[in-house]
Amino acid sequence: MAEPSAEIDPAAAPAEAQLDVEAPAHRRRIGVFGGTFDPIHIGHLILADEAHYQLGLDVIYLIPAADPPHKRTRRLTPIEHRMQMARLATIHTGYLHVSRMDADRPGPHYTADMVRLLQLQTGNAADLFFLMGMDSLRDLPTWYEADWLVRNCTLVALTRHDVELDWAKLEAALPGVREHVVILDMPELEIASHLIQQRVREGRPFGHQLPDGVEEYIRRHNLYLTAPEA
Repeated sequence: MAEPSAEIDPAAAPAEAQLDVEAPAHRRRIGVFGGTFDPIHIGHLILADEAHYQLGLDVIYLIPAADPPHKRTRRLTPIEHRMQMARLATIHTGYLHVSRMDADRPGPHYTADMVRLLQLQTGNAADLFFLMGMDSLRDLPTWYEADWLVRNCTLVALTRHDVELDWAKLEAALPGVREHVVILDMPELEIASHLIQQRVREGRPFGHQLPDGVEEYIRRHNLYLTAPEA
């Protein structure tokens, strides 16, 4: 697998600027969008668009995970490749900023720790909205410090027809969780990173499922030509 080239200068990319901690006239509403983004695809950008619009977010920080605990048995594409693809995907979207928060700190990377860092950087002068899939919300009781996470940010779950949520079971495990969850209604697309990887390996077309520049980057660096380890 080739090393990433320097076609984008990270120092010059506004999408990786440090968090703006100066207090604005109103309390900021910040979206937090974590994930492996391996690779980032148009479904991720549509999700961000809908969250930005429906929740009135000032900014969304897209944070590629370097060492997610729930995927430690699976080989991930090196973080610098995933960061570069995220930059390419978001370079023309003013409200969407790529952050190295997870990339530059030792793992494992837990969501609760990331939210704590954001609270410190914003001086608790912002409301945080953590974007997650309905399957992640269903599995939330198994997360590290899930009860703390529920109390310290709003969880924004995305509707999925193939995931059934048992609110009674979730409330039993995390009392009061429902008051801290917003269900975001958005178009449902049958696009997933692991399916894009499979299409690349099989030589099938995949470009229209990716933001501008990402397909070219994948081809140039020969990514996803071999299957990830189980």
